[in-house]
Amino acid sequence: MRSQSLFFLMNVLVVSVYALSSPATLLAADSGFEYSMFDGKTLGGWTAENGCRAQVVDGTIQLESGDGWLRSDHTYSDFDLHIEWRTLKPMQYDAGVYLRAGADGAPFPKRGYQTNLKQGREGNIHSLKGAASQGLAKPAGQWNTFDITVVGQSVSMVINGTPAYQVDGLSDERGYIGIQVEVPLGGQFQFKNIRVSEHRHQSLFNGADFAGWEGAGAPAEACWRVQDGVLSGLKKKGPWLRSKQRFDDFNLRLEYQVAAGANSGVYVRVPPDGKHHRDKTSDPAAGFEVQLLDDSAPKHAHLKEYQYSGSVYDIAGATAHVSRTPGKWNTLELNCRGHHVTSIHNGVRIVDIDAERRPLLALRQLEGHLGLQNHGGDVNFRKIRVGPAIEE
Repeated sequence: MRSQSLFFLMNVLVVSVYALSSPATLLAADSGFEYSMFDGKTLGGWTAENGCRAQVVDGTIQLESGDGWLRSDHTYSDFDLHIEWRTLKPMQYDAGVYLRAGADGAPFPKRGYQTNLKQGREGNIHSLKGAASQGLAKPAGQWNTFDITVVGQSVSMVINGTPAYQVDGLSDERGYIGIQVEVPLGGQFQFKNIRVSEHRHQSLFNGADFAGWEGAGAPAEACWRVQDGVLSGLKKKGPWLRSKQRFDDFNLRLEYQVAAGANSGVYVRVPPDGKHHRDKTSDPAAGFEVQLLDDSAPKHAHLKEYQYSGSVYDIAGATAHVSRTPGKWNTLELNCRGHHVTSIHNGVRIVDIDAERRPLLALRQLEGHLGLQNHGGDVNFRKIRVGPAIEE
C-alpha cells in the first residue's frame, strides 16, 4: 500500500478484547479493528456447515440440532476473540470454539484448533501441549467468558477473567473462527457477545464522520450521511466517496445493505476522477468497480454475468449469487495482489481472477483510490476496514 506500507508492518500483541458501544470503532494503532460478530438478531456473518442448525433465541445463538459447525464469513490470522457461552445441558455437555479452522472436513473441520467446551475440559486445546486448565468454568447453566488471543504461533486463554494458559505451537497461519455444533451427544449451547479484533486491519470509517473520505468533486454531505455508525448513500444527487489514501495491494472488508432495487459499487484503485472502465491502452488510466446491488429486483432480472453483486464490472461475473434480501446486511471482502483479484461475498468465494485469465485486468492500474458509489441512493455501509493483501 504505497505510503501506508509501514502502517501495516506493525506486530501487535493484544491481551484481551473489551466490548465497545459503537458497532465499529477505530481503535489505537496497535490494537487493530474490533467489531461484533453477532448482532443479537440474525446469523448474518455465519454459515452453517454440514447440515447443522442454529437459530437466534433471546439475543443468543442457540445450537439446535445436528453435527457440524458455524463458520465465520472471514478468515483470521492474528486476532483477539471475546465470546460468552453457557450450556443448556446439565452434564456431559460438549461443543467447541474453532480457531484458524479450514473449510474442509465433515462433520467438523479437518484443519485448525478446537477450544473445547466439553465438561471438565472447558477452554482446553487438546492438540497443543500445555493448553489446558481446570476449575475455571462456572457450573452448567451459568454464563462463561473466554478471551482468546492468537498471535503468530502463540495462543493465550483467559476464562472468566482468570488467565488459564499461554502456549506456542500453532502451525496453521490463517483460518475461520467457528462454533462446533454437536447437539446429538453434546447438547444445546447458547452464545452471545461475540467480538473480534483483527490485528492486521485498520478502520477506513470511524462510524462518526467522513474522516479519511471526501466527496469527489462536491461535498460528501450532498448525498451521504453518517448516523449510528452507518455510512448511508441518500436518494439525492451528489458525488461518489473517495478515500484520501491511495492503495496498491490490500485486503478490504466491509458490510453493506441495499434497499429494494438499489444499485451501488466499490471502486478499486481508481484515479481521482473515479474512472473504472478501460478497454484499450489508448484509453485514460482506470481502476475497476466491484458491483453491489439488489440482485432480486425485477428490473435486474436480465443482468449480464458481471453485473451481479460481488462481480468485477465489465471483467468477471460472480460464480454464485449469494446476496441477502434487501434490508439485510451482507459481507464483502476484496483481496488484491497485483492483478490477482478475489471477491468473497457472504462467506462464499465468487471471483478469483488474474490478468492471464481476464486480459482486461491488465489494462487497469495497480494503485489508486478506493471509492463508494452512490447510484441512486438507498445503500448503507459499515465496518469498513483495510489490511495487507492475503497471500493465497
